Amino acid sequence: MEHRDKENKVVKRYQQDEQMMILIYAQWCVNHNLSPTALYRQAYPDQWENEALADALSLTVPKEDEQEISTDTVLQVLQLFGNDDLGFIVQQEANKLKNDRS
Repeated sequence: MEHRDKENKVVKRYQQDEQMMILIYAQWCVNHNLSPTALYRQAYPDQWENEALADALSLTVPKEDEQEISTDTVLQVLQLFGNDDLGFIVQQEANKLKNDRS
């Protein structure tokens, strides 16, 4: 396999993994009655349009049809892709949800 082919496969795999990360984040938000777009805008106020997030939103399912996605899972996946600002917002929202249940 040529170097260029290997490089293209690595890039494609990264993009697929990134799409999965975005879908996990979006589904976690849906499962907790939160707006993925609103939280994203809090974390990244200069990035109002996110095509990948819009695509992921079209793939989410109603929370009644989805298994629970733990907050830890979302935070770990976000951290893997360097989305620390978004992870911080997710953690804040998770804390609010936890306090609301108390």
